Amino acid sequence: MITFESVTKTYPDGTTAVNDLSLDIEEGSFTAFVGPSGCGKTTSMRMINKMIDASSGRITVAGKDVADVPSTQLRLGIGYVIQNAGLFPHRTVLDNVATVLRLKGVPAKEARAKAMDAIERVRLRPELVHRYPADLSGGQQQRVGVARALAADPPILLMDEPFSAVDPVVRDELQQEMIRLQRELKKTIVFVTHDIDEALILGDKIAVFGPGGVLHQYAAAEEVMTRPANTFVSSMISKDRGYRALTFRDAALTAEPLAEPVAGIISLDPHNSEWSLAVDDNGRPDAWLHRASSLRVPVGAVVTLDDNLRRSLDAVLASPAGLAVVVDEAGVAAGVVRGETVFARVADSSGDRS
Repeated sequence: MITFESVTKTYPDGTTAVNDLSLDIEEGSFTAFVGPSGCGKTTSMRMINKMIDASSGRITVAGKDVADVPSTQLRLGIGYVIQNAGLFPHRTVLDNVATVLRLKGVPAKEARAKAMDAIERVRLRPELVHRYPADLSGGQQQRVGVARALAADPPILLMDEPFSAVDPVVRDELQQEMIRLQRELKKTIVFVTHDIDEALILGDKIAVFGPGGVLHQYAAAEEVMTRPANTFVSSMISKDRGYRALTFRDAALTAEPLAEPVAGIISLDPHNSEWSLAVDDNGRPDAWLHRASSLRVPVGAVVTLDDNLRRSLDAVLASPAGLAVVVDEAGVAAGVVRGETVFARVADSSGDRS
């Protein structure tokens, strides 16, 4: 449990970054701090690990006032992920991930073994572990940053806009990885973002901050979406509100089976006679292939059988074949769902809300 009790942060020039903040962050929850630039969300998060000291009020972690805990001790027990990963450029991926373990006094061999476990957990390719950050893509660097934060198995993970610098496709992949990791690990995560969509996708609960460091609403994601506390919160979620509401609707999908791949190509007959599906060596979806031409379209979105209706609609609309690829827990192509099936579910959902 992380608790803010009437916390205020005022800088020497008189600027109030956080104003009388009180909230409880439950153990094992994923809490998103969201709001426009300069609203105090990052300052609030950084006060948890004393990167910034509160001017007044009290913050406790697991019942202990952070003001009474030495900063180094506190931070070694809290994972921290920032934008652009913040990796050491002169260290390999493996040694970057092992950093916190080594700082905690774990012997080098053991630290590297635990680092490898964390690297596997975030699904970073093993051949990358001896490369340097400059040799990695932005998405790969962010996976290393997450692995480093997880390597020492901290109960709390702070994430400061970690995915804002990567492209939309990679960002979606990383968001889905965070959902998977949280399902497995049940960490207490505080995630800062200026993107209300990202907050709704990831957060169990959302804290909506406004100018002057004022907390306008702190509630479950669906409640923020469907029952905004005031006009400020409503203004943040009003655009595409109906589409965003699909995030909280189960797609209730049933996958239609696929044929076995032949040389990495899966025929989509009888679902679609114009397109085929290319998969990689592990059976994961790679690209749509047009049979009558050389056109190759990357598979930008996939779904699982327990996905929400919003992701299912995205996957269908992104597919030139009018099909959403359904994958299993390992990301292997397991079937398809027809566009008309998803559209019918969207129509039913709209009727449910009326």
